[in-house]
Amino acid sequence: MTRESSASPLIFGGDAQSPRAALPVLPPLALYIHIPWCVRKCPYCDFNSHTASPELPEEEYVDALLADLDQDLHAVYGRELSSIFFGGGTPSLFSAAALGRLLKGVEQRIAFASDIEITLEANPGTFEQDKFVAYRKLGINRLSIGIQSFQQEKLEALGRIHNGDEAVRAAGMARQAGFDNFNLDLMHGLPNQSLDDALADLRTAIALKPTHLSWYQLTLEPNTVFWNQPPTLPEDDTLWDIQEAGQALLAEHGYAQYEVSAYALPGRPARHNLNYWSFGDFIGIGAGAHGKLSHPDGRIVRTWKTRLPKDYLNPAKRFQAGEKALGNDEMPFEFLMNALRLTEGVESRLYPERTGMSLESLAEGRREAEQSGLLQVEPSRLVATERGQLFLNDLLQKFLT
Repeated sequence: MTRESSASPLIFGGDAQSPRAALPVLPPLALYIHIPWCVRKCPYCDFNSHTASPELPEEEYVDALLADLDQDLHAVYGRELSSIFFGGGTPSLFSAAALGRLLKGVEQRIAFASDIEITLEANPGTFEQDKFVAYRKLGINRLSIGIQSFQQEKLEALGRIHNGDEAVRAAGMARQAGFDNFNLDLMHGLPNQSLDDALADLRTAIALKPTHLSWYQLTLEPNTVFWNQPPTLPEDDTLWDIQEAGQALLAEHGYAQYEVSAYALPGRPARHNLNYWSFGDFIGIGAGAHGKLSHPDGRIVRTWKTRLPKDYLNPAKRFQAGEKALGNDEMPFEFLMNALRLTEGVESRLYPERTGMSLESLAEGRREAEQSGLLQVEPSRLVATERGQLFLNDLLQKFLT
């Protein structure tokens, strides 16, 4: 049986079919590849991840990913890829041979930019020196390593399969494998965490000299073990102290905050994520992957793929579970939900360039947000104030219609 190639019916949002200006230039294009398997599901995780069986269906999944990509090529319009991100799950469970075949297949379909950034998510418990040397030889040039904490008590509370020593070794092994650009993922606000605990984790991470740090607070998400069985988390005053002291420590060591939870050394922000936040385009392939694609006539369409791996691998089922064209009434919120996460915001001109709508469509919400002290009064930029960064949801509410 062959997989159906037709897309799901288009779901229009709001006044999606009303006229909108053609886009003068299509935004940069990225590719997100979702590999949904993990060694074990963590109790805080609400991502589309599933416990791996002893034998992963690597060959079948790579075949499906390339077939999935084929069905999105009609919307690429000859553009090249500026970045690729392997997310999960734990993509580093896949062999270098499987990822190599996949990357070769992708490049045969879409040209790569000469300076393309290719990121692979990995966990310390999956680090194997030979495998990571092979990944680097494939052209993967950035790693994102899921540390979360270096303290054994905290790692056990989070359900992680690695220990602190493995986390430290993973960073060294990444560098030895040839990765001079890598991110460490670190959480704070962990069960029973003190200010000293949080800063100790952060100091250990900084000492490993990553080029990028994702440092974010643990939140309890629906449909997770922690949501149903909440652990004891720090009080709000402690959380605030951790945030303030941690940001000061990161700045002291040269890590500039450029997004709500992202800090980088000069010239090392994550280009793939910057593309998301500046309302760029991205194809999403893999189980549960999301995408966003702009069309020259001004249409902007979000897509999402079949979520369960068994359904994604079933030839009788469609890859695409649905799609939705963004309406004019949704565009201000959709654009700013991303752009205002950036500490420096974006140039105002980017809004009409990326949406096909005039700046006047933001005028009422912009005025209210400025008067509330949530948005800076700066005609050439759209940028939140410090207060607006802290109360981003309140700020975005000003642009809901």
